[in-house]
Order: sequence, then C-alpha cells, then structure tokens
Amino acid sequence: MGKGDSKPEGTLADTASGARDAGAGSPAASPRRASAWAQYRALLAKDLRIEARTREMVVSMGVYAVLVLTVYGATLSQTGDALDVLNVASGLLWAMVVFTSLLGLNRSFSHERADGCMEGVLLAPVSRSAMFFAKATSNFLFMLVVEVIAVPLFFLFFLAGAQVGPSAWLIVPPLLLGTVGMAGIGTFMATITMDTRGKDVLLAILLIPVIFPLLYACVSSTSIALLDVVGQMGTYLRSLALAGGYDVIMLAAAWGLYEFVVGS
Repeated sequence: MGKGDSKPEGTLADTASGARDAGAGSPAASPRRASAWAQYRALLAKDLRIEARTREMVVSMGVYAVLVLTVYGATLSQTGDALDVLNVASGLLWAMVVFTSLLGLNRSFSHERADGCMEGVLLAPVSRSAMFFAKATSNFLFMLVVEVIAVPLFFLFFLAGAQVGPSAWLIVPPLLLGTVGMAGIGTFMATITMDTRGKDVLLAILLIPVIFPLLYACVSSTSIALLDVVGQMGTYLRSLALAGGYDVIMLAAAWGLYEFVVGS
C-alpha cells in the first residue's frame, strides 16, 4: 500500500478503536457497558492520538493565526502614529482567536466523516454526552495550544513598544473563558453543520451571532487588562461573570440538545 493510502485506514482504525473502547471496554475485564467517564477518556484519547499523528488542526490553525498577524501588520503599518494600537488591541486579538478557532472547528469532525466513521461511532453503545464533552475538550486543548503560540506573537509584533500596564496578565482569565465557550458551542454548531454543503460559511453564520455576548464580555475585560484602566476592576469582574455565566448556560444547553442533534 502506498504512503498516501495509509492515512484513511489509520483514521478509521483509530475512530473505530475509540468507539469500541468507549462503548464496551475490555470484554475479558467486564461484560458491562463502560461508564460515561471511561467512554469520555477513550474518545478524548482517540482525538488526541489522531492529532498527534497528523497534526492537521494545530498546524493549520497556527499557520492561519500567523497569516492573520501578517495581515494586521500590513494594515497597521500604514497608519503610522495616527493610531494607538493599544486602544484596539483587544478587538484585534479576539478577531484572530475567533477566526482561527472557526478554522479548527470546521476540521474537528473531518476524521469522523471519512469512510462513514461517524456512523460507526453512533452505532456503538456510547453516551452522547461523552461524545460531546470529549470532542469539546479536544477542541479546547487544540485551540489553547495555538493561543499559547499566537498571543505572545501578537504582543511581540504589535505591543512591544506600547505602554502595556502591569495588569496585562489579567487577559488570561477572559482568554480561558472565551476559549471554553467557543470550544463547547463551536463543537455543538460544528455537529449541526457537519454534513451540510457550504459548512464553512454556515458554521460562521451560526456561531458568531450566538457567541456575541461572550465576545463582548471577553473583549471588554481584555481591554481593561491591557489599558490598565484605574478603577475599572468592578467592570472587569462583571465581564468575567458574564462570560462565565454564558459558558455555564450555553454548555448546559448544548449538552442537553446534543443527543437530538447527532440523532437527527
């Protein structure tokens, strides 16, 4: 078999193995259905194993983030001193995070769609909740890896000469809360658009309006952290509370509706 033909079989084998391990466990060890936690771990391990082998999502998202930074650089280089980049840095940062995440979410089910792997997973006695949280967790981890690389590059390229205050480290909580929300809701939306034509555009159309409250809260708290606005800690905490509340409510809704989505 040629080199180009080995990848689909490996993908199918990993997906089938993950579904089998999640649904049944070891027949010799226990004839009972595996717990939801065991299913979650098996499915998450399957996604991480495939990504470690192919590096498709992380590499493509990382390259896209660098390209976005390049476009930012070309655009902002024409403004000279007329624009204080620090005033728009939070919006630019979150635009990069959102569009990079959309690219990864669109690819998150590419292996399950290949050769009918998704149908095999659905036929296995696997909890739909375990499927949702395993895929959302893997998407969160991949997005987080890219952010760990892209955010320092953003600071290096655009904020190296800016007067960033000592509170800049406070961008970490909104980044984590925003990534959790986008990974969870994005996984739910990616499942809906998985088999549709024009799914790349459709996912963006569905996801961005839904996560607007989360983006608003995260951009607000990130701006306060970067600008080191005196006396705005209350607004910062309220923005974090809004983002956290959004995550809890929307993830609970996605979890409750996921069985209906994958079964339809």
